[in-house]
Amino acid sequence: MKVTAKKNEQVANMIFGTIYPLYLNRLIKNGRTKEELNKVIEWLTGYNEDKLQALIDEKVTYRTFFEKATLHKNINLIKGVVCGYRIEEIEDEFKLYKQCRQMEKLIDELAKGRKMDKILRS
Repeated sequence: MKVTAKKNEQVANMIFGTIYPLYLNRLIKNGRTKEELNKVIEWLTGYNEDKLQALIDEKVTYRTFFEKATLHKNINLIKGVVCGYRIEEIEDEFKLYKQCRQMEKLIDELAKGRKMDKILRS
């Protein structure tokens, strides 16, 4: 599938705090924990639990969420398909959309029971 400017903008304007509980519920149903979710997000973005909660409370958009993040140097190792999009084929002009899909890929791997050291590209 191809990313469009419209799709990129839709994702950019979504409120991270409204999606976070959906991630969490999915993981809990699969036997994972909030701590594991936060660890994955911290690895990707540099946000510790307090900063993450502050961003949720501020109701920041995905745009702001990723603009303020210090992305992990190994983010380029996150590859594969998420929601029909092959991460490594998403064009550079849609960087934000790619970052969202990379985070979702990590969360997918967590939900599927992959070991944490593999998820964190150790």
